[in-house]
Amino acid sequence: MHARRKFVEASRAAPTKGKPSKADVALSHIRKLYAVEKAARDLSDAERYRIRQEKSLPLLNAFKAWLEKNASKVMKGMLTRKAMDYTLNQWDTLTGYCERGDLQISNVLAENAIRPFAVGRKAWLFADTSQGANASATCYSLIETAKANSLEPSAYIHHVLKHIADADTLEKLETLLPWNAELLASKKVAQYD
Repeated sequence: MHARRKFVEASRAAPTKGKPSKADVALSHIRKLYAVEKAARDLSDAERYRIRQEKSLPLLNAFKAWLEKNASKVMKGMLTRKAMDYTLNQWDTLTGYCERGDLQISNVLAENAIRPFAVGRKAWLFADTSQGANASATCYSLIETAKANSLEPSAYIHHVLKHIADADTLEKLETLLPWNAELLASKKVAQYD
């Protein structure tokens, strides 16, 4: 996703003369990879791994060869060159998803999960005390952990507040953790953005 984003920025900045820019060509390579992932979305991890070895790796090899051939033809400092250099420098990391079937091509889910912390970080700078900042971080942690366990955050917090006074042992406290909390199935959610 990071490499793709850099090529999108370069494509938007490139002059349009009717001929596709090098950033557009790179995005075409990336779209082919995403098409393979879309087709393999509902397969088992083992099948997805096999498909990646069979289809994605040849596409990745062609993309890398194209990058290596064309990077020197783009002036240093240009957005397209920066995107090409970034992609080549991060190649092993960017292609690591092909080593296993259970990994995703994109890290957008992880980025969405940490976005509240990035937003909260600005607020924590202005917390009156370190205790206030710690309390805010604790709240964020509880909410994000509830989401990660497919629980509706406000229902989970309500559940914890309702039962925490009775949790006088470590075992009772552990039953309140999101992966142990016994909430009604109707309060579970499928996915968060």
